[in-house]
Amino acid sequence: MMNLIAHQLKKLFKMAHPKRRQSSTRRDKRRTHYKAVVPQLAKDATTGELHLYHRAHWHEGKLYYRGKVVLEKEVATTEEN
Repeated sequence: MMNLIAHQLKKLFKMAHPKRRQSSTRRDKRRTHYKAVVPQLAKDATTGELHLYHRAHWHEGKLYYRGKVVLEKEVATTEEN
């Protein structure tokens, strides 16, 4: 009974496999679109730092976005008794 079910499942769910081997030329043609892209960098007007476009960046403990301070890094203080 189990073999019959397994056999029917195999017939229903066949794995896809190529009929012919794909040549290296066809493989390389397919891969031509996968390219490494140089990221576009912008220079911040206030700090002069290079950063990725549309990204915030840290400079001297402050988080800048579009030339304005968004966050300042908190300095942890310890109390002494």
